[in-house]
Amino acid sequence: MNMKIRIDNGRVLDPATGMDKVCSVALAAGRVIAIDRTPEGFTPARTIDAGGCWVLPGLVDLAARLREPGHEHEGMLESEMAAAAAGGVTSLVCPPDTDPVLDEPGLVEMLKFRAEKLHQARLFPLGALTHGLAGEVLTEMVELTESGCIGFSQAEAALASTQVLQRALQYAASFGYTVWLRPQELHLGKGVAASGAIATRLGLSGVPVAAETIALHTIFDLVRATGARVHLCRLSSGAGVQLLRRAKAEGLAVTADVSINSLMLTDAEIGYFDSRARLTPPLRQQGDRDALSAALADGTIDALVSDHTPVDQDAKDLPFGEAEPGATGLELLLPVALQWAQAEGVPLARALAVVTAGAAAVLGNALGTLQASVGRIVEGGVGDLCIVEAGARREVTQAALLSQGKHTPFEGRTLPGRVRFTLVGGQVAFGEA
Repeated sequence: MNMKIRIDNGRVLDPATGMDKVCSVALAAGRVIAIDRTPEGFTPARTIDAGGCWVLPGLVDLAARLREPGHEHEGMLESEMAAAAAGGVTSLVCPPDTDPVLDEPGLVEMLKFRAEKLHQARLFPLGALTHGLAGEVLTEMVELTESGCIGFSQAEAALASTQVLQRALQYAASFGYTVWLRPQELHLGKGVAASGAIATRLGLSGVPVAAETIALHTIFDLVRATGARVHLCRLSSGAGVQLLRRAKAEGLAVTADVSINSLMLTDAEIGYFDSRARLTPPLRQQGDRDALSAALADGTIDALVSDHTPVDQDAKDLPFGEAEPGATGLELLLPVALQWAQAEGVPLARALAVVTAGAAAVLGNALGTLQASVGRIVEGGVGDLCIVEAGARREVTQAALLSQGKHTPFEGRTLPGRVRFTLVGGQVAFGEA
């Protein structure tokens, strides 16, 4: 299965090491065995000409719902893993809000087994922080970790009890586990659009910035008290960014990500009740978008995520407030990162780092033996690569998306970058003829 492959003539870019040169990459036994040299006696079974293309580390996406188990009408493991490969994503983290919830080791093991059989991306599941995500009883974190979970999360189910969150952080800290939290205060976070002039004009219930900042204050106070490590999922506000900056300056063990939607779009996308812009967290105003962009550029925010959430047609063909939130994103993660770099003047190395090494660093020692090479191109590291025609531009259309979810607020936009090949463990998981 693991044939010897040589990639020739590509511009090899690895933000983790600063590598940026046109050279060859040789792969064998699932690993990168040589960069810019040909090992003695190496005869490739396949040669890929990457002339005019970039050779990048496989992308690491920290937020992608695959819709299995329980929501197969909105996405199958096969369709969403194929979408990941087409987007150059070779490692992805899935939240625990499946049906049933990922709160039992057997469910996690089955999901990982099915994903591994597809050979299209590495799957890193988050276990549920509480049973059924009900916010009451903590799960068996040790057993879930042994079954393959890399952290624990409530997904979109905000915790009502600060005491339960404190106990969860105490327990996680004692074992060195990371808790992944989307900062949202339960009662303030129930609206369908960001509070502001547009929500008011359209008569939509609002989610104030305070829903995020109150939750952040609580999380940071509990991190101080427990010493737990927390990853903040999908920040959405400028005020939230300010609090994160202070927490990091203080030395708290926190990391954070932002979604492609919040990074590039504002609540103006709602237009005339366009349900493609019905998202969680809701799109906020231009000032928030600018603050998120600046924070991602300067390293305050660690990673860019797709927040891939396939939603079927029936669930979007409803009045805005009743439509299911979510958008497809796996195939758009790299194009949006490149568009962001071009639009904001962000160095290419930083734009690539936030979807490769920067995202992998959030996973840290949860990656185990993969820690030294996921999101990087290094000799001896895993052969997870994507080959990208950077100069190409493609219009985002429903027909072009492999995901079962066809809805995205980026539909109709033309974005840079076209993935030609994706390799996972030295095998071609996606390849154009």
